[in-house]
Parts: sequence; structure tokens; C-alpha cells
Amino acid sequence: MLGAIIGDIVGSIYEPKDRRIKTKNFPFFSEDCRFTDDSVCTTAVADTLLHDLPPAETMRKWGKRYPRCGFSQIFTNWIHSEADAPNCTFRNGAAMRVSPAAFLNREDLNAAFVAADKVTVISHDHPEGVKGARATTHAIWLAYQAEDAAAIREVIATEYGYDLTQTVDNIRPDYVFDMTCQGTVPPAVTCALESESYEDAVRNAVSLGGDSDTLGSIAGAIAEALHGIPTEIKEQAESCYLANAPDIRDIMQEMYRTVSN
Repeated sequence: MLGAIIGDIVGSIYEPKDRRIKTKNFPFFSEDCRFTDDSVCTTAVADTLLHDLPPAETMRKWGKRYPRCGFSQIFTNWIHSEADAPNCTFRNGAAMRVSPAAFLNREDLNAAFVAADKVTVISHDHPEGVKGARATTHAIWLAYQAEDAAAIREVIATEYGYDLTQTVDNIRPDYVFDMTCQGTVPPAVTCALESESYEDAVRNAVSLGGDSDTLGSIAGAIAEALHGIPTEIKEQAESCYLANAPDIRDIMQEMYRTVSN
């Protein structure tokens, strides 16, 4: 979960059109960084799964608590809607928030999929949205089983039909801003699987010059499972960028305690 949140924070300032970059050479944290809707939704998923809460109600509760964190107009409308009708969308919000499903179900892949579906279909029930969330969950789960990058790549490509043959350097030149699962999950998975460390994975993701906070969230969640997160990066994220969000920190810390016990 923290891997997704840090990826979101680092990528947050490079999402606007005039700030997108095509290089890995950038300050990892800057004073303008912040957590966005990616982190809020990830927290809502963790809260739902930890406490067996109604997923739509819980997602709406967290969305209303942090309304100015970059939610799209479509998702804002869903947060404030009366009916529980999903959007039939395949936007990448389905994948960026789902990491707790894998984290909390490391011993049982089917349970991880059930959890992922539970928190996805409330708003993203298009088959490509569900697939994107499942593929992300599966990649994280495999990484927690200590599978290597080549094995994870083969499973995700085979099971989900994603093209994972390109390298980050191949993807970067022509990659454009893309808010779909189809256009976000495969490159984000590649960024994680090609990485040498947690930080390298997030740098890969941001350097594509696309939806950088979401790419960072997905790649960061997988990279956390692959590499772990350096202590100094964890401490900086929590003390600087989550300092005014004790409720997010509380859910995050509870999730890690649950798994360690």
C-alpha cells in the first residue's frame, strides 16, 4: 500500500500536460509533491478490506473527506450520486487503488481476486476495468511469492493478453497520456519488472510522460512487493507528505500490522 502511495506522491507534479517529462533524472521528492486521489482511493480499499465495510459507501466516505485531491469529474459525480450504479468504465482508477487486495491476501490468490473484484465493480465494472485491477493484483501477489520478473511477465502476458515485450526505453518515446487500464497497466507493470529497486521502478513510471501519479502508484505497488521500500523513503513520505493525513497513516499502519501479526 505504501508503495502505491509513494508512487502517487512522486508522480503527482508530473501529471499536468506542461510538466510531463521523458527522463528518469528528476528530484524524487519535491516540495510541490502531494498525495492525490490515487492514495485516497487506495486507503478506501484498505479500509474496506480490513474492516469488512461496504465498498461503495466506504469509497464515497473517503472521497468526500478529501474532495480536492484530483478526482475526475466522472468519479466526483459517482461519489456524490445517490444510486450505486457503476460507471461501466475501464479507466485506470480500477488498477491504481487495488494493491491492498493482494497485500492482505498473500496466501490465497483466489481470495485476492475476490477482494479486487469487490472493490472494483462498484465503479469500474467494464471487463477491461476488472481485468486491469486483476492483472495488477496478480502481479503484486506473484511478487510476494518471490517470483522473479521474467516469471511474472510471462504470467501477466499470458493470462491477460497484455503486450509486455517492450522495454521502458522502447515505450517512452511515443507514450502519451492515457487514462485507460489498457494503456496504463501494461507499461506500469513493465516499469516495475524492469526495475533494479523501488525508486528505480517509480522513476521508470514517471519518465514515460503520461498519467504519472497513476503509473507511479501501480508500478510502486508491484515494486514494493519485489524490492521493499528503503526506510528513508518511507520516513520522508510519512513525515512530509502524509503529515496532515493521520487517518490515511492510521489505515496504512493497521494494514501492515495485520500482515505482520
